[in-house]
Amino acid sequence: MGFFDGLRGANAADFDSGNASTNAIELTRRHQTVSLTKQGASTGNLRVNLTWRMRTSDFDTTQRTSLFRHPFKALRPPEVLGHGQSMVNVDLDLGCLYELTDGTKGVVQPLGNYLGDVNGPPYIKLSGDDRFGSASGETMYVNLDHRDAIKRLLVFVYIYDQTPAFDRTHAIVTLYPSNGPRIEIGLDERHPQARSCAVVMIENIKGELVVRREVKFVYGFQGELDRLYGWGLQWGRGYKTKAER
Repeated sequence: MGFFDGLRGANAADFDSGNASTNAIELTRRHQTVSLTKQGASTGNLRVNLTWRMRTSDFDTTQRTSLFRHPFKALRPPEVLGHGQSMVNVDLDLGCLYELTDGTKGVVQPLGNYLGDVNGPPYIKLSGDDRFGSASGETMYVNLDHRDAIKRLLVFVYIYDQTPAFDRTHAIVTLYPSNGPRIEIGLDERHPQARSCAVVMIENIKGELVVRREVKFVYGFQGELDRLYGWGLQWGRGYKTKAER
């Protein structure tokens, strides 16, 4: 249990191209934006997926000290545990702040059970809350057939209480458009005290849907992201009920 923000009430870029070998676009500091409209992916459902895994090297101090006796171990890639029972203390949540063209603002997130609606406003639907880091992670759908009703969407990730910080996890948010390559945003920067991260902004700019990498870590929760991007919602503390397997 811990203190969390829960909603009380809602009321010239460089464009990257897909990697031929992976059929993916990786948004980086150097290549921050991509146009869904220009790649013919501004219709249908845009799937947004969050997955994560633990960096075991942060915990294996024995392995670090043994490098003096076995220097060639340094050449091996860092071991990473997959999703499993040993990782149940990890709880990253996927959310989305939305602003529609009619002025409606709000949030879609597991906390408070604000799961949205894909066929009606806000045209965003969260599939559920993954408490245990399953292989499928958490998934959100955005109905781009109603793109004219969408002004801007801020996809964010926050880390639930009593879990390792972002520097202990390897997280990735992947966008799967209806057409063209998938879009990947990695959260690999080390911010030990950060509790939330604004990952990507999707904006309707004069009829063109543009995806822009943000990757801005903050030390608070949704309310701090709100202030950073000027959403103007009312926030309060929220909690999750005990999860059952």
